[in-house]
Parts: sequence; structure tokens; C-alpha cells
Amino acid sequence: MMFLENLSLIFSEEYIRNAFIVGVLISICTAVLGVEIVLKKYSMLGDGLSHVSFGTLAVASAFNFASLEVSLVIVIIVAFFLLQIRQNSKINGDAAVAVVSGSFMALGIFASNLSGGSNTEFSSYMFGSIFAIKDNFLLSVTMCTVVIIVFCLFYNKIFAVTFDEDFSKATGGKTGLYNLIIAVLTAVTVVVGMKLIGTLIISSLTVFPVVASLKVAKTYRSSVIAAVALSLIAFIIGFVLSLGIENMPLSSAIIFCNLIILGCCFAYSRFKKRSNGGKI
Repeated sequence: MMFLENLSLIFSEEYIRNAFIVGVLISICTAVLGVEIVLKKYSMLGDGLSHVSFGTLAVASAFNFASLEVSLVIVIIVAFFLLQIRQNSKINGDAAVAVVSGSFMALGIFASNLSGGSNTEFSSYMFGSIFAIKDNFLLSVTMCTVVIIVFCLFYNKIFAVTFDEDFSKATGGKTGLYNLIIAVLTAVTVVVGMKLIGTLIISSLTVFPVVASLKVAKTYRSSVIAAVALSLIAFIIGFVLSLGIENMPLSSAIIFCNLIILGCCFAYSRFKKRSNGGKI
């Protein structure tokens, strides 16, 4: 009964309805990109970009700039910079991500304190808020839609780069371009999703559903489809629970649901392996 009441509440208030729509789109984006990020061992990239996004949002807000637009540009530039380091530098890629993300995180905290930013605004950047979408609803929907369309258009090329980058490069594939596309799409998704989900959680959404999907799917395509389905299930249930349970943040509810789903997928994988006599 409570589930149905909360479900009806989603469609009764505009700001809740908008947050739900954006959340669904973010769930799709993080799932489809997460497959590439996990398989290419770029998981730290998403985490680093979320910290960069927090820093730029805090600084832009402190100077009364259009925070989402400014953050989007800066994070895309940083994504390109980090990708170049990973591919061409002798510096360890994860170390570079840690340095850059830590620097931007410190900058964001400094800017927030220096400007006397409200605790509510600071908290929404860190932990997310369904109220944070109301001023950027159309931009958020547009950006998420663009991410999904671009991913679909370059699906085959991204697949090739993800599974065998060396072969793709040897056959004349523009691996650098498609890696850049993955990085840019990830940057856009992180920036848009951070205001709803929060800095500390958004990167996890590119990992949890994918790890779970890889336990139940056998092919790349089925992994992407399963990741999207599991991501949507976790978001929808988490969203409804966050509305119905007092002091239950949306980000926590979503991660708890993802954890349960991940556990179920691991259990299914082990059961299936045993039923097949130990053969995968």
C-alpha cells in the first residue's frame, strides 16, 4: 500500500516527477557507459570526474555563474586531460586521477566556505537532492538524451574499442576518438547526475549494475541490456523508498537496492555454476 501511495506521489508533484524522469535517464546513461568503464578498467575515472564536478559546481556557485553549464565544460576538459595522461604519459593513470580529483575536491570545499555557501547547497552537491533538478530540468534531460543517442550511434565502434583496442587500432580504427567519446559521455553523465545523486555516490552507479549484469549475462549486448534493467530497478525502488521512509536519502536508498541486486546476482551465478557441475 505504501509503495502505491509513494508511486502516486511521484506523478502528483512536478519537482518529484522531474527528478524521477532525470533519475531514470541518468540510470540508463550510467549503466550503458558503466559497461565500458568497468571492462576497460576506467572505474577511477568516473570517481575522479565526480570530484572535479563538485569542485567546479562549488566555485561556479560561489561566483554566481551558471553552475551546471560551467561544470560541464570544465569536467569535459579534465576528462580529455586525464584520458591523455592514461594513454600517453609515464605517470600512473589512477595516480593522476587521484591527484586531480583531490585537488578539485579541496578547491570546492574551500570555495564553499569562502563564499559562505549554505549548508543545504553544500549538502546537495555532496549527497544529492531531488530539489536540485528543478532549475536545470530541461538541460539535464537534453544532456542525458544526447548521451544515449551518441552511445547508440557509436555502439559498434565503442564495442570494438572496449573488447580489443589493439586489434581495432591495427585495423585502422580511431581508438583515441572513441575513447574520448566514452570519457566525454561519462563526464556529461557525472555532471548531470551529481546534483540528483551526489558526489559521493554517482560514480558507484557506473559500477554496481554492471558488476551485477556481468554475473548473469554472457555477451556484451546482453550485459548492456541487463545493466540498464538492473540500474532502472534499483533507481525506481530506491526513489520510492526514499519518499516513504523518513531520513532515507535518495542516494543511500539507490545504493542499498543495488547492493541487494548485486548479492542476488552473485548468488544466482554461484547456484548456476554448481548446477552445471562447476563449469561456468
